[in-house]
Amino acid sequence: MFARSAFATATRSSFCSFVPAASRQSTRSFASASGGPQKGTQFLQPRNFVYVAGGAVAAAFGLYWIKGQPSFLIEPVKPAIPTLTGEDWVDLKLIKVEPYNHNTKKFIFELPSEDHTSGLKTASAILTKFTPEGGKPVIRPYTPISDDDARGYMTLLVKKYEKGPMSTHLHDMVPEQRLLFKGPIPKYPWDTNKHNHIALIAGGTGITPMWQLIRAIFKNKEDKTKITLVFGNIAEEDILLRQELAKLENEYPQRFKAFYTLDKPPKEFVGNKGFITKELLKQVLPEPKEENIKVFVCGPPGLMNVISGNKKSPKDQGELVGILKELGYTPEQVYKF
Repeated sequence: MFARSAFATATRSSFCSFVPAASRQSTRSFASASGGPQKGTQFLQPRNFVYVAGGAVAAAFGLYWIKGQPSFLIEPVKPAIPTLTGEDWVDLKLIKVEPYNHNTKKFIFELPSEDHTSGLKTASAILTKFTPEGGKPVIRPYTPISDDDARGYMTLLVKKYEKGPMSTHLHDMVPEQRLLFKGPIPKYPWDTNKHNHIALIAGGTGITPMWQLIRAIFKNKEDKTKITLVFGNIAEEDILLRQELAKLENEYPQRFKAFYTLDKPPKEFVGNKGFITKELLKQVLPEPKEENIKVFVCGPPGLMNVISGNKKSPKDQGELVGILKELGYTPEQVYKF
């Protein structure tokens, strides 16, 4: 069982610079030479000139040969161009649809060029928009699961809801069709080591903003934040991004732990059964008295009501109620996506 004390300080990796042997030898030779020519000798003998010239050629050759090909053939990395800048709606083309499970699909949209990124920063979201024939515009927020700095594409992971007009529209879309996007919608700006330990409580597709945070933290070698995830779903096949989460658990066992709970678990399921409970959260979350912690919550309204209370509006966090208040967390320690 994972306990708070299981977290240990991550060992910092040490780095050493690589200097080719020939370069070290040349450096020693020049370092041991006198500051100027000696009386009765020439500063550069012909054979010395050959060595120096040969070294210069070799150095030049090394400079122009990188990763198995001449460096002049490698194009310099161009600055990223943000697609979404907070202004007008942007029309993007759907280029690929990948079934994910029984009710969820991945939708990959093409950005204007290979140098374009989504324009999002952790943590932020986007808005999608379509207008049904003869109807009113439908606008819904989503958090992409692709990297913020991914170039040329943006990926959404969307579950279909029976009475969800946008999710139904997306699931009916086929490649070459287009959808309107706007953003980014700022949520909780993240900086390196902003908190010592964060807890993420998610239900269903509420994992997507959590994944944005998790990915950004572990992608940054300077960020040492510890993460505890509690993820509730109906059935095992509903657990989204499970492989990606398991991979990170294996890579960072002292810094990341995920706890799963299912309403309808199979007999062989290793995890918690039923809803996310007060007892589970008390056992695995960082204690309210710990220094510099933050608890993030995202999920369907029922989960939000029980855990923290819902937001009043996109910009109003609303009152902190529910299990987190009962456990002693303060409004400043909790953020509702």
